[in-house]
Amino acid sequence: MLEIKFIRKNLSIVKEALDKRGADSSILKQFEENDIIRKKIVLEIEELRNKRNTVSEEIAVKKRNKEDASSMIEEMKKTSDKIKLMEKDLRDAEEKIEAALMTIPNIPHESVPFGKDDSENVFLRKHGNPREFDFTPLAHWDLGVNLKIFNFEKAAEITGARFPLYLGKGARLERALTNFMLDLHTEKHGYTETIPPYIVNRNTLTGTGQLPKFEDDLFKIDGLDYFLIPTAEVPVTNILKNEILDENDFPLYFTAFTPCFRKEAGSYGKDTKGLIRQHQFNKVELVKFTRPEDSYDELEKLLSNAEEVLKLLELPYRIVTLCSGDLGFSAAKTYDIEVWMPAQDKYREISSCSNFEDFQARRTNIRYKKKGKKGTFFPHTLNGSGLAVGRTVAAILENCQDENGDIIIPEKLRPYMNNMEKIEIEN
Repeated sequence: MLEIKFIRKNLSIVKEALDKRGADSSILKQFEENDIIRKKIVLEIEELRNKRNTVSEEIAVKKRNKEDASSMIEEMKKTSDKIKLMEKDLRDAEEKIEAALMTIPNIPHESVPFGKDDSENVFLRKHGNPREFDFTPLAHWDLGVNLKIFNFEKAAEITGARFPLYLGKGARLERALTNFMLDLHTEKHGYTETIPPYIVNRNTLTGTGQLPKFEDDLFKIDGLDYFLIPTAEVPVTNILKNEILDENDFPLYFTAFTPCFRKEAGSYGKDTKGLIRQHQFNKVELVKFTRPEDSYDELEKLLSNAEEVLKLLELPYRIVTLCSGDLGFSAAKTYDIEVWMPAQDKYREISSCSNFEDFQARRTNIRYKKKGKKGTFFPHTLNGSGLAVGRTVAAILENCQDENGDIIIPEKLRPYMNNMEKIEIEN
């Protein structure tokens, strides 16, 4: 969340930032109105307490002089009752201020381009050229069914629409990609591997910004205030919740492979075929904690770490910078990596790499100490997909198919597939 002092001093700047995002800025009015009420109540309570203290001394003097102080005592009882009522009003105002703070999104970094939605994201660069096919490439869902490595109908029967069922070499491919990504990020890029809980509580989701705004997108466990994780970013970022670190501890890198669960509320009818937009999917996540002065250099490194997966798999992709209107709630700046999907004739998102600056650290109370300086400071947090595993499977199937519908396994992945070179259609 944003610092309350910053909002008080810079209401116009915050409003401008919300307008650039296309966000509802009326929440600032709620904040400002309740902040004025809070200040007024605080002053009135202080005046009443000062009066009570003064009169209490006068009562004490009267009692020592054996004078009647009953009227003054009665008056102070009324004053104390009034203070209690005003303290309740103060708590109400502070709760409304806190609720407003939790729903104000992050301020976009100055380098974020202005735009209303994803149609105005800015192309940055691309790597590799889309393959030219001398046949019509099939979509990954058709390839998977033909190869008998997916069974979406059976998955729908087991659970419902938009859940995957991998079979045989399809399951092996998903597992191979997971191990390949984790080995790359831990052995070459310096991330510490974690296995976090897949179920988290409300405070944990609030800390990373999924709550209260996006509750409709989450799978909640009936009868408990627990949720299935929408991404490993949530539990992994909270590993340092309420911790006080030293500035020399940074940067800290963590990675995790987890299933992710999302309702995808509002996206019904969109990308419902195949592995692109599922309610359950696997992802390798990258999370960083850094000093503020290093965080934008670390964002570029994070992007490079995620990109290397696609480079090694020889899959063409491009990088776009998200515009202000497409930026996530907690993010100050985001790059999307989009992999080429030939059967769909378009690039599709396979990773988002974001710098949240101190937005999440404030919500999770992650702090650090600086040498020679008093007090504590908030680090910056970053995260990115390294990568979404199901979407990588889809990209391999579409980019690496031959005219028979067989899949040529990328060379770097073969050691993880028992040196298998092809996934072939069974006769």
